[in-house]
Amino acid sequence: MISIEEVREALTGPVGDIFTPFNRDGTIDYHGLRNLIDFDIAAGAKAFILTMGDSKYTLLTDDEVVDLTKAVSEHVAGRAVVVAADRTWATPKAVDFAKYASSIGADLLMVKPPDFAGSFTEDTLVEHYASVAEHIQVMLVTNVFADRPVQFAIGVMERLIDNVSGVIALKEDNMDEFARRIGLAVHDHWAVICGGQKQNFLNAFPYGCDGYMSSYLMFKPEIAHSFWESVKMEDWLGARNIIKKFDHPLYDFGNSLPGRYDASLHGALELFGVAKRWRRKPFHSLDDSEMEKLTDFFKGLSLL
Repeated sequence: MISIEEVREALTGPVGDIFTPFNRDGTIDYHGLRNLIDFDIAAGAKAFILTMGDSKYTLLTDDEVVDLTKAVSEHVAGRAVVVAADRTWATPKAVDFAKYASSIGADLLMVKPPDFAGSFTEDTLVEHYASVAEHIQVMLVTNVFADRPVQFAIGVMERLIDNVSGVIALKEDNMDEFARRIGLAVHDHWAVICGGQKQNFLNAFPYGCDGYMSSYLMFKPEIAHSFWESVKMEDWLGARNIIKKFDHPLYDFGNSLPGRYDASLHGALELFGVAKRWRRKPFHSLDDSEMEKLTDFFKGLSLL
């Protein structure tokens, strides 16, 4: 069983993000997946996180989520911490998946409980997390609280801190004041990571955030490491300049293309020789002319 200290160490700095790659016919590109993992480990990744969004769970069947989780866990093979993710399942299925994830070597399970029209309560939510945590260490993700007051989220988390030792980490997705309040409430007890973008990490870092899920780590890790060196040296001007020069242009340009930033990041994986550009339909994949524009963009940043 992994400790909070081990998880915090693994989640400190830029963290590996599992962008599920696809073949052109829409099947999962497991060769590209293994390349991505190996590339990130060579780049210094100490943890990999599967997520509903970046790992394209909305495009996958339940069986594919199971297969993908196994493929990641087996290929990482103890070289880094693996955070599996469930698929907004009801408590019985979430518990079954927790048992499975533990059995194949995942270290934690990011749990995202289902909700509809405000259906869960503080009591039922705490019970859901506790039931899963009996079988694997748990990471919370805060987007489940997006429609709730921050005090509701803090109340749930305080009860988990006091009563459920198996919850040891949190992925913060809501940003701004929510991130600051949550960091102050839980960082002394859990490892905390921001969902993405350096600017969101800097917003939360002084209030309690260990690292962030990095896009650049997947294809140009020098950018991620330069930013992290600035953070460690408390060179906030340097960190800001990296955001200005590389992060904002990447997301602004990516969002200008069809399929927006996610299609562009998959395109970047192909340009830098990590995995293919394709996404399963109905998601748009960049065509050749759009890939040419992406190539010119990275050349303009002197990254290609």
